[in-house]
Amino acid sequence: MDLTLLYRGPLASCDYDCPYCPFAKRRGSTEQLRSDRAALERFTQWARAQTEDRLSVLFTPWGEGLVRSWYRRALVELSHRPHVRRLAIQTNLSRRPDWLADADADADADPGTLAVWCTYHPGQTPYDRFLAECRDLAARGIRYSVGIVGLTDHLDAARRLRADLDPLFPYSRTPHASAGLPCRTGESVVSVDGAGTVRRCHFVPAPLGNLHDGSFRAALRPRACPLAVCDCHIGYVHLETLPLYDVFAGGVLERIPASRTAVSR
Repeated sequence: MDLTLLYRGPLASCDYDCPYCPFAKRRGSTEQLRSDRAALERFTQWARAQTEDRLSVLFTPWGEGLVRSWYRRALVELSHRPHVRRLAIQTNLSRRPDWLADADADADADPGTLAVWCTYHPGQTPYDRFLAECRDLAARGIRYSVGIVGLTDHLDAARRLRADLDPLFPYSRTPHASAGLPCRTGESVVSVDGAGTVRRCHFVPAPLGNLHDGSFRAALRPRACPLAVCDCHIGYVHLETLPLYDVFAGGVLERIPASRTAVSR
């Protein structure tokens, strides 16, 4: 079956100091980092073994994952698996993208499997440095999207990004009404935490079962959204009433529209 997984493990630390973020400049303890690594390695082992499925995975850590070697290793390893169709991770791009060279080192690997969801944080990194990292991704043939946290103070930076990179903003401007509407989450899309608990999405807490014992599969079925609105791309992109599977065909998880394989260079 085609199955999309949104993975979020115990990681809750970041190398940036954004004043609006609860994980700013938080350093995980040795035990917390060890727990996160073990959970991710267990998830990766599960994903490797699901050769009868066609998997797509978006890593959505609370904090920055790519500064941790185990996230980079998991992405490279899964990018070499033929049953893994899409891989993406949300990142602030503080970790230089040279590690991505390993993602297509295997002759059998599809270089289009791995993509990056990048967020620019004004005040945390120079604008020109961030833009250079984006262009480095493009030069490497890595598919990526760019966003910015929608604060009033970020408006000038957002306009500058819009001028330098091809944007697609309209669908993320306002929350989408979702109550009672059909959504792919809980049927072909699920979220997974570090313990393997499966839920329909990050925003609906009711569990469907566990990933590692396979109990979640019996719970997969069409469902309507129980929430009044959905205001995050990783949620509303799966609403069947929106045309986003067509808009982002081939790039649903990483927010890359069908008309582009990468943001403008």
